[in-house]
Amino acid sequence: IEKCQQAGVHWPKVQSPPKSKQPLTGQTFVLTGTLTSLTREEAKSKLESLGATVAGSVSKNTDYVVAGEKAGSKLTKAEQLGINIIDEDQLREILNS
Repeated sequence: IEKCQQAGVHWPKVQSPPKSKQPLTGQTFVLTGTLTSLTREEAKSKLESLGATVAGSVSKNTDYVVAGEKAGSKLTKAEQLGINIIDEDQLREILNS
């Protein structure tokens, strides 16, 4: 890379918008079960692009659990902790708004 730069090759710096201006900043989501319209990786990427954090496990710091088909222990724990549980349709609404 240094040799390219010394030879005069430059490329624009990519800047992502500041997290404070993203609509889901400060919110933590957990995905559980099978999603039908998105892969888990696509859902995670889209949520993160809007400023959300996507965690692998449910805790008291979780804001939303996205429950797909055959959701298991993460859904049970979310119910016990009183976490907001949304389905895939509600997730798509959030991603599209």
